[in-house]
Amino acid sequence: MFKKQQLKGKVIAITGAARGIGLATAEALIALGAKVSIGDLDLALAEKEAKRIGAKAFQVDVRDRASFSQFIQDTIDHYGSLYSLVNNAGIMPMGAFIDEDPALADAQIDINFRGVVIGMQLALPELIKQQQGHIVNIASLAGRFALPGSAVYSGTKFAVIGLTEAVAGEFRDSNIQFTAILPSKVLTELTLGTENAAKTIPAVSPQQVANAVVSALIKPRLFIAVPDYLQTVHGAYGLLPQWLQRGARRVLGDDGILTKLDHSAHSSYAKRINKLAK
Repeated sequence: MFKKQQLKGKVIAITGAARGIGLATAEALIALGAKVSIGDLDLALAEKEAKRIGAKAFQVDVRDRASFSQFIQDTIDHYGSLYSLVNNAGIMPMGAFIDEDPALADAQIDINFRGVVIGMQLALPELIKQQQGHIVNIASLAGRFALPGSAVYSGTKFAVIGLTEAVAGEFRDSNIQFTAILPSKVLTELTLGTENAAKTIPAVSPQQVANAVVSALIKPRLFIAVPDYLQTVHGAYGLLPQWLQRGARRVLGDDGILTKLDHSAHSSYAKRINKLAK
């Protein structure tokens, strides 16, 4: 049972929160008494959902430092001192690396990684002022088990994990905490069309990821896998010789995105994120 008093009144800003993991996280935090601002490129949807759950919506483009800075300032102006930033915004194109549009690869790097860098650099001065706080970065188990068919995405998530660990090391003697959340396949629009392509990857709901964020904020841990048992699996996997790792992944069919992705089911999401590469 979560201790509600630990998050009651805490000001928490979440990016990419008009849908999916970000929205589920906002709902979970508000249920525990937190004051939540949800930032998203889609301001109309963000405002609609914010009104429904009792949050405040602001537009943010995490690729743009001025936009991100304004989002954090708007949050502070509306609620007061910032306690936590949840860097959730991200995109996940799928397909062969050699065929990926360079502009789409750049968009992933800008949103999935550079956006996290920008957010951390902008939020940390506010947390330092308060001498406390917590930054949560939504990474992925694809940042531990690189996924054929999502090469650049996997690369950005490896980068987020390394960034989180390194910055946590810089602040280890402070009261500022850092967590990277590592979900497996999350049942959102990002993974539409992977029902047959990623059968062997455990599927989790946005609510399960949201619960991991809440858990981290209450009892800090540097890394949290979702589901949690995969944290142990990763440790054991790292001890295997490379030839055995390759064989195991071949048996599990980890190249399913390249061979079994239902492109028609994934097309609506693909069209939406392709606009970000223009």
